[in-house]
Amino acid sequence: MNHNFSVMLSQIALFFQYLFLIYFTIQVAYLLFFSIAGRVVTVKKISPAQLLRRIRIFIPGCKEDAVIIATAKDAINQDYPSDLFEVVIIADSFSENTLAALRLLPLKIVEVNFEKSTKGKALEKAIEFTADDPVDIAVILDADNHMAPGFLHAVNDAFEQGFEVVQGHRTAKNSQTSFAFLDGCIEEINNHFFRRGHVAVGLPAALIGSAMAFDWNLFVSILHDIGETSGEDREFEFRLLRQRKKIAFLDGAFVYDEKVANSEVFSNQRSRWLAIQVEFLKKYFIEGWVQLFKGNIAFFNKLVQTFIFPRILLISSLCVWLCWVYFFSTQFVWYTILLLAALFVSLLIAIPIRLFNKKLLIAFFHLPIALISMLNALLKMPKASKQFIHTPHVESEINLN
Repeated sequence: MNHNFSVMLSQIALFFQYLFLIYFTIQVAYLLFFSIAGRVVTVKKISPAQLLRRIRIFIPGCKEDAVIIATAKDAINQDYPSDLFEVVIIADSFSENTLAALRLLPLKIVEVNFEKSTKGKALEKAIEFTADDPVDIAVILDADNHMAPGFLHAVNDAFEQGFEVVQGHRTAKNSQTSFAFLDGCIEEINNHFFRRGHVAVGLPAALIGSAMAFDWNLFVSILHDIGETSGEDREFEFRLLRQRKKIAFLDGAFVYDEKVANSEVFSNQRSRWLAIQVEFLKKYFIEGWVQLFKGNIAFFNKLVQTFIFPRILLISSLCVWLCWVYFFSTQFVWYTILLLAALFVSLLIAIPIRLFNKKLLIAFFHLPIALISMLNALLKMPKASKQFIHTPHVESEINLN
């Protein structure tokens, strides 16, 4: 009897080991596939447009007094005909001094004050405010974003080619600390996997929350009844992919975004992102499979992305798993080492050549701190799913190196 029980426990343990290996294999294979695709496949460049469209730039911000003035000044000075674009600041809980400074600039201000602040609700209010004057394209920026010269022209070019949704290349504005540099590397890795790699194989690029542009009428329709989710970009994507819309990635059109400079802010930010990932995994799990059977690969692929671990957690999980199998199940050691090697290869391919420098080596040694921050973020997830967590910004110079 004891022997049979022992055999049964061994079989159960073996079953779960295979289950974990399958889970890790799917994730690593997914990342490696898109990493290689993004490096070897050349995407056709978008030709310059003949027609200049009207553009409205929405910049929502909550308590962003430290950065909003510089962002607003940058936005209104874009190299696009001034009579064909306008800037709308959605001011949530800004100080009177900040509002007074903004009123001196040639832009529109929509003042809001929500009990639970979300970008989606702020954008809904801005749409109501500007509904009587529709434009061709709506561009969404974060309060700390600065557009590179030519960004609006690149957006317009993409719309000339028939795209209704585009995602710009968001990149780091600052690298004043090793943590900020590491966060910038993570941004570029995700750009490679989920935007460059996806477009290379004919899938829509993933949206990222800012540096996005939409056909005006389409934007109004997908924004309707957005709810109180903090993951409005994920909700946008699922709604767009349900309609089988293509999303272009403007690889050379940069929008500079401030990266977090310390572990505490990193942890708070990631707790919100993890909560959003779980929220949409649960919300669209069944529909994702239904859409797959309808032939909507892009929608199902988006569901798969909610299943993928953040890269830092995936590395650490595989390292813990390697220790486990080394001591308790030696038959899986070499396979786990192979998975780790494949994961590191996919990450190295995804990092831009310009970032291979001394700062990258220093940032590598901050991975343990980032891991602790991610574990802390996991503990904060219940709180992050119930209330708005503000990511503080400070105005910083754009780093082009």
